[in-house]
Amino acid sequence: MPATLSIARLGAALLVLGLMATSAFAQATDRLGVPGPIDFEGEAFVLAWSSQPSKTYIKQEYLPAGQSAERYEQMMLVETITSGIAVMDAVRAQVDMLNQRKATDPLVNMEVIQNEAAGEALLDFIVSSKDANGQYIVEWNAYRYARYSDAGGNRGVMLLGISRRAYGNDAAKSLLTQLKGLRPGRIKTLTQVRLPRPAP
Repeated sequence: MPATLSIARLGAALLVLGLMATSAFAQATDRLGVPGPIDFEGEAFVLAWSSQPSKTYIKQEYLPAGQSAERYEQMMLVETITSGIAVMDAVRAQVDMLNQRKATDPLVNMEVIQNEAAGEALLDFIVSSKDANGQYIVEWNAYRYARYSDAGGNRGVMLLGISRRAYGNDAAKSLLTQLKGLRPGRIKTLTQVRLPRPAP
């Protein structure tokens, strides 16, 4: 489960790097006015978990039916931060964290695609960890960052993300093999889908 990025570290930013368990006490409360379900490539993702680590930072996670936040295969994320942070500052903070992670995670890999005309950017990355038995857990994420203003006019960034996870060495190897064919279509859909519009 994405681990909350230090607000100070980002200037308050958005990252949510995977592979850490969500608190069992977290609630699936819609804090953004985006109750879902969110449709992505014909599949419905329902709100499963939310958190507000600070006054300016809200994160929500959405899952297909039958999956849990503790052990999901697919997930969508919607996050907002209204501290005045710019899109590329949020992206750079995430990239910095991924670069630091390379010291302990040999599978870290990433690519940034910037859409200057739209004022957006997309970060496509892989992270991994090992379970108690030494088996790999591999996670592929694509995060779309866009400019955002809340109902009060506070400016910042919205993140719309997709995530895929595989558990165990065989499943992890299979996911990494599939990514060559999976990534382009998923990324194209993510960049073209309408961003959630939080209710006032």
